[in-house]
Order: sequence, then structure tokens, then C-alpha cells
Amino acid sequence: MHAPIGNFDNATPAPDAFDELTRPVADAVRHWRGSVPADQIVYVDTDPEWADTATFVEHYGRELLEQSANCVVVTGKRGGGTTLAACVVLSTTRVDVNGVVRRHLGARKASFASMDTATGETGMEYGGITPVGLPGDWPVLVDSAVVDLPYVLVGSGRRRGKLLVPGKAFAELPGAVVLEGLGVA
Repeated sequence: MHAPIGNFDNATPAPDAFDELTRPVADAVRHWRGSVPADQIVYVDTDPEWADTATFVEHYGRELLEQSANCVVVTGKRGGGTTLAACVVLSTTRVDVNGVVRRHLGARKASFASMDTATGETGMEYGGITPVGLPGDWPVLVDSAVVDLPYVLVGSGRRRGKLLVPGKAFAELPGAVVLEGLGVA
């Protein structure tokens, strides 16, 4: 199969790549619902040594910089309660944690989750966290620019491999809320 974006040697429909995905991601693909068929989500095998964005785009295609998204886990705190959420923004932007995220979560304080919290709560590897397969009760905040792209490169749940996901599918993930201005330059 030819990948819809990028220059990858090996591209496979995600439903045929369960062995390459973490359990939560494989389960999410297995039980996929929405207007985008699961076989339009593509798994591409990539070298974990090239997982960082600058090295990755140099190796797999510079055009991917504008077609890649990062998924970060944040915590919102108010009173004695804590809310975990995921934020999905283009890799050319950063998450507006202290503005859009804090207000949307109704938190007094919002910050990035620790690596141990992010990996422990998602069952995914640090540097490969993806919005596909997150806990069902989490808000998944998605920048509108991500949804507007035909395909978006995101983590696969592991540092090795990535998912190519139609942008509109992010709006249909469990707990998804599309927000303007979530990603800022």
C-alpha cells in the first residue's frame, strides 16, 4: 500500500497492523465507529531513532512538518479535583495550556502531565502518545486546523511507527471537542 502522505517504505491499513500497536490503540481501531472507515487509518513503520520531529521530517519528507500533529496529555486542577485530557495540535504550534485548555476544562490551573502520568494512564509510550485509544472519559481537545487536513501524521502509541489519520476523524473520537486557537504559533 502507498501511504497517503510522506515517503514511507511500509504502509498498512491499521486494522491489519494490530501487532504493531499498543493494546489501547489496537482496541480503538478494532472497535472503530464513525464516518471514516477504520481501514483509512494507516500504520507506517518508522525508526524510533528518528521519532523527534526535526529528524523525522528530514528523513520521511519535509512536507510532513505541516501535516503532523502532536498529542500531549494535560492536567487541569480545581479545588481538590484533577482532570486529565489530551490536546491535539499541529506540530508547528504549541498547546495554549494556560488559556484555551484551562478555560475549557474549567480549571484554576492547567499544566502538562508528567511522563509517568501520561504513559501510565494511556498505556502508551512517551513520544508516541496518540489520541486514538485514550481512556473514554477523557476530553480530547483538537485544534480545528488538525481537523481541516486531509491526512494527519500522529503517534501510534509507540515510538516506533506512526498513524496517518484523516483529519475529520479526530472530530469523531470519543470525548473529542474541536476548538479554535488551541494551537498557537
